[in-house]
Amino acid sequence: MAVEWTGVGPDLLLSLDRSDPQPLGRQLQIQLRDAIRSGRLDRGERLPASRVLAAELGVSRGLVVDCYAQLESEGYLRSVRGAGTQVAAGAGAPAPADAPTPHGPRLDVDFEYGLPELSSFPVRDWLWAMGVAARSATTLDLGDEPGLGADGLREVLAAYLRRVRGSAARPEGIVVCAGFRYGLNLVLRALAVEGATTVALEDPGPADHDEIVRRAGHTAVFVRVDEDGIDVAALARTPARVAVVTPAHQAPTGVLLAPERRQALVQWAEQVDGLIIEDDYDAEFRYDRAPVGSLHGLAPDRVIAISSVSKTLAPTVRLGWIVCPPHLRAAVGVEKHLLGRGAPGLDQLALAALIESGRYDRHLRHMRAVYRRRRSVLVDALARHAPHVEVSGLAAGCHAVLRLRPGSDEPAVVAACAARSVGVYGMSRYRSEHRAEPPELLVGFGNVSETAIADGIARIASLL
Repeated sequence: MAVEWTGVGPDLLLSLDRSDPQPLGRQLQIQLRDAIRSGRLDRGERLPASRVLAAELGVSRGLVVDCYAQLESEGYLRSVRGAGTQVAAGAGAPAPADAPTPHGPRLDVDFEYGLPELSSFPVRDWLWAMGVAARSATTLDLGDEPGLGADGLREVLAAYLRRVRGSAARPEGIVVCAGFRYGLNLVLRALAVEGATTVALEDPGPADHDEIVRRAGHTAVFVRVDEDGIDVAALARTPARVAVVTPAHQAPTGVLLAPERRQALVQWAEQVDGLIIEDDYDAEFRYDRAPVGSLHGLAPDRVIAISSVSKTLAPTVRLGWIVCPPHLRAAVGVEKHLLGRGAPGLDQLALAALIESGRYDRHLRHMRAVYRRRRSVLVDALARHAPHVEVSGLAAGCHAVLRLRPGSDEPAVVAACAARSVGVYGMSRYRSEHRAEPPELLVGFGNVSETAIADGIARIASLL
């Protein structure tokens, strides 16, 4: 698909050699043909207006008009009233026959795990916040981002996390980053420099964390998760001195780290002189009780809390933060400086304005109500169409776990659902050995309408 340039047309790299005995018009024709044949100019792409191209090349407009007319007669170009001169549909390099499609078959209902409601992104509030950021930004704000992030955002985040998450955050301890994974990479690289060698991960746990750990120079070990969260006794039997956990709503099982396990985890960190990396996953959306406070509030010297707005606003915003213990802050700052600073400065100022104005809280309250309704529709649909399926993980967040009958072929069920144009996802993708026992499905409802939830469950009920 050709880019639809606006205005008088885009610049175009052409060079006429006035020392060449070949006429300039002939040179221009040859260069434009070559650009079209090679694919530099795509089918349907608009060329610069004749007067603009003539001025850029230092030739008469008539020379360019004659060149365009010649190439149009040869079938390379076409004139479109009101749209200028374009590369003809049949001209140019053919598209490669084996070009891969960017996505698989489109599903009628896609219960994608880990995705929030994207159509509810608060566009007006974000535009307002960007306007505030642009109007209030100083010349310093428009330069390189300060090492740990915009001071205004760090102050607002610290106050917000203390108020809403029960954190012990202070502005000087916050490092702004471009989302959770970026933050995790920064922390793991800093810990590798500090001498840590082994990192414990939850099993099952978020996809790709083991690869991130290995690429940061550590060895990954896996610790099972049960109905009370990570097994701290099993963790203590590993050589790890760093553990990555999702205590508020375990990803992907959805269990809450039990109070006694929270205490035991902190005690483990004290005993081994270790650190806990807290992924504050889905903490904002809780339905069965009041929100659970951050683990960071229990042991700020032992917990590195990382979070982002990927679930609360949208993944594309790419803004997150790290709450660091004092002894690790400088090392994380160095890694951030070396890896690429972090996140756009104006976006940081906009997020600060959004949170401080109360618009962020208002959006969260709205989304809690949306997700609560979708959760209820999912529960009702399962009760109606598949009453024997065991459902868990619904205390918070935007997904549920469906336990299939013992002995069920998890991958086969996933494939059969896809054949009915319904996307569900196997728990085995998130287990350390990719095993399918017990067979379970992840069903995300964050980005699925209530009507689609009911329709999707009805379609696959017999497969469950």
